[in-house]
Amino acid sequence: MPERFNAAEWLVDRHLESGDGERVAVVTGGEVTTYNGLGDRVGGAAAGLQQLGVHAEQRVLIAAFDSLEFVATFLGAMRIGAIPLAANPLLPLPELAAIADLSAARVAVLSPGRADELASFDGGWPSTAQVLRTDALAWPEKAATPAYPTWDESPGFWLCTSGTTGRPKLAMHRHIDLKVTATTYAHDILHIDRGDRFYSVGPMFHAYGLGNSLTFPFSVAATTVLEPTRPPTPTLVANVVQREAPTLFFCIPTFYAALLASDVPDDTFKSVRSAVSAAEPLPADLYARFLDRFGVEILDGIGSTELTHIFISNRRGALRPGTSGVPVDGYDIRLLDDEGTAVGADVPGHLYVGGESMATGYWCNAEATRNAFHGPVMRTGDMYTRSGDGYFTYLGRSDDMLRVSGEWVSPAEVEAVLVEHEHVLEAAVVSGPDEDGIQRVVAHVVAVPEQALSPDELDAHCRTRLVGYKRPRRFVVHDTLPKTATGKIQRFRLRDEDSRTGLPHATT
Repeated sequence: MPERFNAAEWLVDRHLESGDGERVAVVTGGEVTTYNGLGDRVGGAAAGLQQLGVHAEQRVLIAAFDSLEFVATFLGAMRIGAIPLAANPLLPLPELAAIADLSAARVAVLSPGRADELASFDGGWPSTAQVLRTDALAWPEKAATPAYPTWDESPGFWLCTSGTTGRPKLAMHRHIDLKVTATTYAHDILHIDRGDRFYSVGPMFHAYGLGNSLTFPFSVAATTVLEPTRPPTPTLVANVVQREAPTLFFCIPTFYAALLASDVPDDTFKSVRSAVSAAEPLPADLYARFLDRFGVEILDGIGSTELTHIFISNRRGALRPGTSGVPVDGYDIRLLDDEGTAVGADVPGHLYVGGESMATGYWCNAEATRNAFHGPVMRTGDMYTRSGDGYFTYLGRSDDMLRVSGEWVSPAEVEAVLVEHEHVLEAAVVSGPDEDGIQRVVAHVVAVPEQALSPDELDAHCRTRLVGYKRPRRFVVHDTLPKTATGKIQRFRLRDEDSRTGLPHATT
């Protein structure tokens, strides 16, 4: 038999056995929970799920905001060998029902508002899924629930992909995947220890937030700060940071931009040792402005749902703004051309990555699994270049790379130039046909609050920084850009908008 390993035991029981039961595990809404209390909550959730008839390898859908209930249910399910499936609680109810149906979830734990909607929902919620509200979970107290005898390779948890281009896929992960990311990234890159306090703006239903708020702090008996309010605001986040004094802060580029555009105090992040960014590339100018105002370096990196967390990252003392950094130890990173041949330095290539935290595939989606997973590596769908000294620079999604005048154009490069303008808060670049049907660069921008933007002003800014074929031929100013729940810009919606409006392009 393989050596036994249960992620819930490793993240909780291990600390109780070593005498760390009185250390603070979770802080949320003014409530403090020690590791002893967390052990009770996880054991109670495990017992409660068993009482509902949940058995090993059956799915438990969790569509809830960051909370102690989320943590207890997620780890309680893993404790009994069941499979927690984290999903975005803000998804339309028909989509949540479809995920519950596809996964054959035995139990669904929903935020109160979503559970209440079921009373008038006529879309057909699966009869196999018993629905519970997070604010009404009556789990047994201090239940001594034995951990199921799982091992490294046992089915552990599932995550929904972000669904930027279609219905989410369900990435299947093993118990060991959580431990791998805590070792390769959190320990080796962030150098976490038991004295750290973690606060992530990115939510736990996403792979990034799950690691930041659950796996990483519990791997060393540290403290996680949970804030369920969605959507977060700069003022709310600043208040949490000032009140709870986290040492590690996790966010996404669009929200770093929002913090800079707000009037939160310049000393807001004085407790933070390192800030981390993922989900979208962090422009070098945004990094510089955040460092100048708040005095904190941002470690940008790239991760994915399928790899569980970050696999290329910048490091303190070796940080290169505008890049994703260098590979995290333990990950096989390859850049390949369209024919599958490795490319040289500074040549664009498709990013392939492999490692011990990689998903085993997508549930009931053989075509997507075969297209993405190639033996020990998977194709991420990202385009990158690698410098001669090993730093990776993001160019865009493979299907977002623009072919203009016979040349490849990186949306990320053009977007980085646009956000250097002092009045541009956010930018997204797509392609669109001009009057002759020729593909041109189109820039969609959001202005800094109380500032105006004109196409002529933006064109003049780009002319001094970009070669002709890379410059946008049209500028569209928005109040907000369409995004997923995890902050990724939905460029396909901008392309759809262009195709619907048929607006003419400026001849800049």
